[in-house]
Amino acid sequence: MSQDTNADLSFDSLDVISNDAYRNGPPHEILTRLRNEAPIARHRGIEQGYPEWFWALTRHADIVEVSRKFQTYSSGAKGSLMNQDRPDLELARLMIDLDPPEHTRLKSLVNRGFTPKAMRMLEEHFREVAIQLIDEALQEQTLDFVDKVSAELPLIAIAELVGIPVEDRRKVFDWSNTMIGTTDPDFAGAPEDAQIAAAELYMYSNEIAAQRKLEPKDDIITTLISEHDGDVLTEHEFDLFMLLLAVAGNETTRNGISHGVLAMIENPDQWNLLKNDPSFVTTAVEEILRWGTPVNNFRRTAVCDVELHGVQIKEGDCVAMLYPSANRDAAVFANPFKFDITRNPNPHVTFGGGGPHFCLGANLARLEMRILFEEMAKRIDSIELTGEVRKLRSSFIHGIKTLPVTLTPQ
Repeated sequence: MSQDTNADLSFDSLDVISNDAYRNGPPHEILTRLRNEAPIARHRGIEQGYPEWFWALTRHADIVEVSRKFQTYSSGAKGSLMNQDRPDLELARLMIDLDPPEHTRLKSLVNRGFTPKAMRMLEEHFREVAIQLIDEALQEQTLDFVDKVSAELPLIAIAELVGIPVEDRRKVFDWSNTMIGTTDPDFAGAPEDAQIAAAELYMYSNEIAAQRKLEPKDDIITTLISEHDGDVLTEHEFDLFMLLLAVAGNETTRNGISHGVLAMIENPDQWNLLKNDPSFVTTAVEEILRWGTPVNNFRRTAVCDVELHGVQIKEGDCVAMLYPSANRDAAVFANPFKFDITRNPNPHVTFGGGGPHFCLGANLARLEMRILFEEMAKRIDSIELTGEVRKLRSSFIHGIKTLPVTLTPQ
């Protein structure tokens, strides 16, 4: 039975997309109501640049279906971000804003740097870095975990991965914060600041690429600028990938780590379980990813009239996949609001619901988080909150800005 589009207007007053709605994290009470009563419902865009109306998907099954049917639900039509008022969209399409075959081509070129072999080669060094960060944090004892640990590990990882000098990693941190934090008063500056940060990142990336052409190294940048099966990234494509790596490879892992630490603080029984049995670290990482869900949403645009579980979606309609909601879906996860590091299986959609846009850096993020929590469990006895946890004002990124803690060594 199809459902008229106006039938869902009783839910349009429920805010699931504004930046203020996510000021303290995802609005789970509203998302749960929608999953139960109107899992595919029309809502107003609210924020500037958002579509006037969009379909909010709150159920796990619907998000998986839309993610995999890229021929029907397009990333390329109007991009993957809710803000469709992007003057740079046609000039600066990120890989996430493309559909196959263009997306397939780019992903095959950059995938060469993210093979399991490449990840294994980095593990030993990542562990050394993680141990150093934890030991320094324990010496300090009372600190902001985001600044001293969560942010540092992914920045160093990216620096190592692409061959950026470690002393320049804070540039990446600042550029990323500026580009992502436009909706947060702590980071938002002039409207053009995000564009300036992107331009500075492009210039920096081009300088490194030019160096690698003269002096190739065993790093991702050398791999990416090299020809592969007769194809090579253009300078513009390379710049856009570096921007994506700086934001996605940095922000999401940083926030995943921070959400994991906060979850352990709020669930000390789970922290004790991990300390006593580190073999749970793999399932713990997956549960942290489900629990924290660092990316709140991506959008797709219907390229034809289609029916999704009884709801008629028209060509050109925006469809928003609300990942925190899918990751609390009781139809998929038993006791979804319980943080359980033994949860297995754990088919969360934190890296996407499958299909061509499944996260390129999933293995890298899992590796960093696994190593860090393994070493924390060996070295840290207790973690106590000592101040306010400040969240990022953003409906896109589920971010933690500050996490003041006191650490007690074992």
